[in-house]
Amino acid sequence: MEFSKGHGTQNDFVVLPDPDAWLELTESRVAALCDRQRGLGADGVLRVARASALIETGVLSELPADVSPQDWFMDYRNADGSIAEMCGNGVRVFAHYLVATGLESREEFVVGSRAGARPVVVHHADPVHGEVTVAMGKVRVLGESTAALSGRDFTGLGIDVGNPHLACVDPSLTHDSLYALDLEQAPGFDHTLFPHGVNVEILTPLAVGSDGRKFVDMRVYERGVGETRSCGTGTVAAAASALARDGFDLAHDSGHIEVRIPGGEVTVGIENGAAWLRGPSVLVATGRIAAKWWQDA
Repeated sequence: MEFSKGHGTQNDFVVLPDPDAWLELTESRVAALCDRQRGLGADGVLRVARASALIETGVLSELPADVSPQDWFMDYRNADGSIAEMCGNGVRVFAHYLVATGLESREEFVVGSRAGARPVVVHHADPVHGEVTVAMGKVRVLGESTAALSGRDFTGLGIDVGNPHLACVDPSLTHDSLYALDLEQAPGFDHTLFPHGVNVEILTPLAVGSDGRKFVDMRVYERGVGETRSCGTGTVAAAASALARDGFDLAHDSGHIEVRIPGGEVTVGIENGAAWLRGPSVLVATGRIAAKWWQDA
């Protein structure tokens, strides 16, 4: 069984080409594949399939909003095997993979996800390096809440960008104090507001760099994974929370900032309530998974 390994700002994925959606992606197989000791190691799995095939094989019961049967669909699974609605870094790697392998010849096309259609622009795609912008859809504010971490409560803004986030801007945090926080344990959160769990972002307040660009530093604890080097949807939530705290009207204003994460940096724009995300993708390797290992996993 063929696979590729790639990452978007070091948020890494195993990519499984499966156009006809024949693979049985059980939770145990995905978890084994993502395990960094007994498998290939990754933050998640991206199955590459046609949307119509996922309907025909019963993986999807219906097509999400604005997804067409002929669209390539990113069937995304977290490292623990659970299904996730959306992954911003994953979409960039997914789109890069499609173009780099010749499965897609267009520079602009739609990637299907459980959160709906995600139009992409592939600015560059060679066999290793890519640069992709993803239209991330509407930014929906869920309300204020708190995350408990390292014996402290961090106040944040609940944000939905196809999956749930709690993005906490702490005005006292610097780059160094942010990276001193212990994210080994899952942050506590309000299960009433987030009944299906939540991705938690902790970030510094909006600042202006020496180059004149606005930026924030961010770390993230992803549900079903743990702390990761980057989270695409998390960077969108972080940008929305930081901008809103600075007086930006998420529903009507337009602007963009850089979000700096342990794995690099991305650019997030918000225009009249909708977000876009631009950043790099790297395809590291290709290979084959042993059939017996897969059957036993």
